[in-house]
Amino acid sequence: MVSIGDAPSTFFVFLPVLLLLFLNVINIVISIWAYRDARRRGNSKEFSIIVLIALLFFPIIGLIVYLLIRKDKF
Repeated sequence: MVSIGDAPSTFFVFLPVLLLLFLNVINIVISIWAYRDARRRGNSKEFSIIVLIALLFFPIIGLIVYLLIRKDKF
């Protein structure tokens, strides 16, 4: 039988797992956005794939670099 006192400890055990899952989902969404943005701006497919892979492995630095080097649309 589970007592009421065990509920908060279970929550704190799964909190880091949920946080990592959330950060991974955000990383994937940002990577897909950058790939589509690079394709929409007229970059080559190879460049877009490099952007996608770079953002999957280096999310924060990769996003900063991509935002600095991407072409202006207008």
